[in-house]
Amino acid sequence: MEGYLERLKNGSLKLYALEKELAPEEAVRVRRSFLEERTGVKLDTIGSYTINIDRAATKNCENMIGTVQVPLGVAGPLPVRGEYAEGEYYLPLATTEGALVASVNRGCSAIARAGGAEARILRDGMTRAPVFATDSVVHAKEVADWVAAHRDEIAAAAESTTSHGKLLDAVPIVTGTSVFVRMEYDTKDAMGMNMVTIASARAAEVIGEATGARLVALSGNMCTDKKPAAINLVRGKGKSVVAGVFLTDELVSTVFKTTAAAMAEVNTRKNLVGSARAGSLGFNAHAANVVAAVFIACGQDAAHVVEGSSTITTVDAVPGGVYVSVTIPSLAVGTVGGGTGIGTQHECLELLGV
Repeated sequence: MEGYLERLKNGSLKLYALEKELAPEEAVRVRRSFLEERTGVKLDTIGSYTINIDRAATKNCENMIGTVQVPLGVAGPLPVRGEYAEGEYYLPLATTEGALVASVNRGCSAIARAGGAEARILRDGMTRAPVFATDSVVHAKEVADWVAAHRDEIAAAAESTTSHGKLLDAVPIVTGTSVFVRMEYDTKDAMGMNMVTIASARAAEVIGEATGARLVALSGNMCTDKKPAAINLVRGKGKSVVAGVFLTDELVSTVFKTTAAAMAEVNTRKNLVGSARAGSLGFNAHAANVVAAVFIACGQDAAHVVEGSSTITTVDAVPGGVYVSVTIPSLAVGTVGGGTGIGTQHECLELLGV
C-alpha cells in the first residue's frame, strides 16, 4: 500500500486510476488511507461495510472510499388491492428524519383498519426528448410532420438497440427553430433511463438523416428528467399511479384525532389552495419524505424524488367519512439495474416481494 500512497502524494498516480492497477476492494482501501493521511480525519466507519465493493465500485460509484449508512425502519403491514400487488406489505424506509417512520406507520394502521388501499397504474412510459436545430420555422414544421408520419420507422430504429424496451410514442414539439421529440418507452422492470437514452440516440440519427435537422442534445429537457416540470405532472413520466382508501368518521377520529370535515378542509386550504398560491407543482403535505425514504432503501435513483414530489393528495368528504387519494404522475422506479443490485437494497426489494 505504501508505494501507492507515495505515488498519490507525488501526483504520479491519480485517485481515479487506482482500479487500473488494483482490485476494487484494495483500491477503495488505498484511496481511503490517502484521504485519512491528507486530511487527518479517521474514516473507520466509512470503511466498515457489508456490501459487495467489487460490484458497487464498477457499477454504481467512482472514486469509491466506502459507504454511508442510513438508518432503516419499517412501516406496516400495509394491505394493498392493486392490479398487480395484492396482499400485505412492509415498507422499508431509510431516513434520518425522526418521526417519519412513525407517521407512515400510523397511516398504514389506518389503511389496514379500513380494509386496505386500492391502487392502479394509469400510465407506464419512461421518456427522453432529443432537441434538434433547424434552418427556419418552416423547416421545423417539416421535421415535426416527418416525425409524426414515420413513427414506425423511428420505433424500429430505437428498438434495435434493446431486447426489452418498446417505443410507445414520439411527440414532436416545435419552439422557433428548435424541434423537441419527446419519446416515451415501455422499459419493463427497469427504471430504464439508460435504455431509453441509447434507444433515443439511434432514433435521433434516423430523424437527422431523413430531415436534415441537427441533433443538439440527446436530452432537450422536455423529458423532463430530475427537475420540477408541468409536462411530467400532466403527461406523466415513468409510472403514473393512483391509490385511494375510504376512512370512516370513526377511523379519522380514533387514529388521527380529528374530524372528516376538518381533514377535508385542511387538505383543500393547505395542499391545494396553498400549493397553487405558491406556484408549487406538489399538491401534498410531504410526499417527498416518503418517496425519498423508499428510494434510498430500495436502490432507486434518489434524484428522481424531484418528480415523485409532484404528488396530488385529494380528500373527498363523503357520507360516513372521507375518501383519500394520492396521485403520482411521475414515479421513476425499477426492480433491476442501478442500485437495486446492492446487497442491502436488494434485500429491501425482496421485503416488498419484487
